[in-house]
Amino acid sequence: MTDTDPIARWHDIVRAQDPGLLDDLLADAVVFRSPAVHTPQVGRERTKAYLSAALAVLGPGLAYHREWRRERSAVLEFTTTIADIEVHGIDMIEWDDDLRITEFTVMARPTKGMQVLIEHMGAELARASA
Repeated sequence: MTDTDPIARWHDIVRAQDPGLLDDLLADAVVFRSPAVHTPQVGRERTKAYLSAALAVLGPGLAYHREWRRERSAVLEFTTTIADIEVHGIDMIEWDDDLRITEFTVMARPTKGMQVLIEHMGAELARASA
């Protein structure tokens, strides 16, 4: 795994489909924003739960196509298919001096894609917490 680039590390986690690798990448007070919930989710464990569910739901079909970078942030464009519905979205990621993610925001489209994403994420989060 690449230790000096948080985005390369995120791509490694996606390729490996291994949420166990998130612990070293997420800051303690990381904030996760999802189209599935109205309020920001704060903290490593909560963010890890959402990102773990996202890895399961978006799964092996998740493909990143483009990225735009700044010094401590990036926007990654992705597509995937969930229940025969194409989902197109972006991940907006920010990190700190320790190269740990401090903010992770997901936006998805079209409406039908976002609805199926919300439905499957809810089911996966419920399954994981049971």
